[in-house]
Amino acid sequence: MADTVLYEVSDGLATITLNRPEAMNAMNTETKVAFRDAAQAAAADDAVRAILLTAAGDRAFCVGQDLKEHIGLLAADKQSGSRHTMSTVREHYNPIVRALTGAAKPVVAGVNGVAAGAGFGFALAADYRVVADTAAFNTSFAGVALTADSGISWTLPRVIGPSRAADLLLFPRSITAQEAYELGIANRLVPAGELHAEAEKVARALAAGPTLAYAALKESLAFGLAHSLDETLEKEDELQARAGASEDHTIAVQAFVNKEKPKYLGR
Repeated sequence: MADTVLYEVSDGLATITLNRPEAMNAMNTETKVAFRDAAQAAAADDAVRAILLTAAGDRAFCVGQDLKEHIGLLAADKQSGSRHTMSTVREHYNPIVRALTGAAKPVVAGVNGVAAGAGFGFALAADYRVVADTAAFNTSFAGVALTADSGISWTLPRVIGPSRAADLLLFPRSITAQEAYELGIANRLVPAGELHAEAEKVARALAAGPTLAYAALKESLAFGLAHSLDETLEKEDELQARAGASEDHTIAVQAFVNKEKPKYLGR
């Protein structure tokens, strides 16, 4: 895996670190491939019970596409008559977002700085966002004559509502960390110096929790957003039966009766 993305698994927590701080963690081809591979590896690994997505440096979480590389690739496409450059959405961004949103385990994003374009989309693909008080968000796409990608046309309206999402997509602007918290984009707002420690604390707490229950909650939330109440009630019944049969449920009930803290196994 390229050193533009660092990947580590420790005590059930997979940490994916975007590691191009000198380029504000922009997505060049090497980084996109490494990020995709890391996200898919973490999602598929049964030993991983939570995923932490973070970034190196203090200026940016991820500013999206590396436009310096992008303009060169566009020029090459024009010369060859191809459209290969824009296939990056299908080849890289979509698999990344599918891996994070579809992972049967919680995903935490520690947003340390600017999250723009696809970087904003990646943050929204997480289940929980811990955000530094110096961070900022920007959809950016319309500002470079592009439409939405990285799942943001699906995630953003579900987080802040369709009207506000349309406003931010049509008229890109920088959203402060405080406004992001007020809009519901940030789940937890912390001082910048405490961001990495707090994000890891949250992620490790989830990694030690009832993994199957968390997976069911993710599935239930996604299902409920696209189905009727009756269909969702049926899905809840299905998922609750599965959670009730887990070892973790037995452990939790026994711990409750014994007035002890449960030690979950993730199964």
